[in-house]
Amino acid sequence: MCTARSEKGSETMADSSTAKNNGVMRFFKGVRSEFRKIVWPSVDVLMKQTVTVIIVSLIIGGLVAGIDWIFGTAVNLILG
Repeated sequence: MCTARSEKGSETMADSSTAKNNGVMRFFKGVRSEFRKIVWPSVDVLMKQTVTVIIVSLIIGGLVAGIDWIFGTAVNLILG
């Protein structure tokens, strides 16, 4: 049986792939562990924050639209 050597010399290709699989598995176990630490917001908090984001977005969008209209009107008066 012939074994291929990796660039490291003493480690075979099978050992290398096993080490990579162990690293990947360790990574996903760590991700799962971190997800268990997350404190998810309650539905009430989530709804309040969602409504706040929507209202603030509408206000900022209105301000940008108003400023755009003012500048557009000013440019039309100057060039028009």
